[in-house]
Amino acid sequence: MIRHIVFFSAKDPQDAERIQKGLSILTRIPHADRLELALNHRDDPISDEIDVVVYGEFADLDALAAYKAHELYQISIARVRPLRELRFAVNFDSSAALTQEAAFD
Repeated sequence: MIRHIVFFSAKDPQDAERIQKGLSILTRIPHADRLELALNHRDDPISDEIDVVVYGEFADLDALAAYKAHELYQISIARVRPLRELRFAVNFDSSAALTQEAAFD
């Protein structure tokens, strides 16, 4: 499984909810097994720059690529890009990730 996590910060903190709303159409794209969009609580004492988080799970890299190629993905980019300051994305294969059990071997 591929986990896709994207962090956004708003140029204007008042736009965090508008960013979340602009991203909400991503939930209509059929290629994700799971897709969540949330506002950050911003309660971390070390880092509070992130306003919105996207979390997705995909069967494989082909499913993730199909998701990113979907027309709704492009519409979401057009809505959100003018509002965001930063965007950080990570994609990783969860089967290769260290877990609690493996970390101590």
